[in-house]
Amino acid sequence: MKSMWFMLLIIIASFLIAGLWNQYPVIKNAVHSALDPTAGSVLNYNIYLGMFIVVAAITLLTTLVQKYTTDQEALRKMKTEQKSAQEEMKKFKNDPAKMLEFNKKQMENMPKMFEATMKPLAYTFVPIVLFFRWFNDYFTSTALAGFKFFGFLSWFWFYLIFAIVFSSVFRKVLKAA
Repeated sequence: MKSMWFMLLIIIASFLIAGLWNQYPVIKNAVHSALDPTAGSVLNYNIYLGMFIVVAAITLLTTLVQKYTTDQEALRKMKTEQKSAQEEMKKFKNDPAKMLEFNKKQMENMPKMFEATMKPLAYTFVPIVLFFRWFNDYFTSTALAGFKFFGFLSWFWFYLIFAIVFSSVFRKVLKAA
């Protein structure tokens, strides 16, 4: 329960920072002074290659944080239990009493799983929100206003799709649960 309140506080802080982005230029200027010469220069070099590199770097960092701030063995055990419960549920899909029993068992593990996965989110949520605000500024600048990747993807969808792809690759390579 304590971790849920902590996570709620981080989410509220993140949205406050994002909401005050334009009202308090110190936030915006600090982020721009860090990201313009780094991520911005990579994107300026080649927008497609640069975006692949930036998305891969962000995803790699979040995967590393997730791997090293969680109990990997406990997560693997919980996922294995969850998978076996789902397989058992498939066997008894016509037995509502058994289905309810397996569903209850899965629901008991949800708070543990939630708590185990919240710790890395606490470290990465604010930086990701700041990156998203910076991306929004970068892609709404006069030179790139209305730019679409592959002619139809906004920066957000490009980021989301390739973050999912890179995340699955990095999780396999790094053996992250």
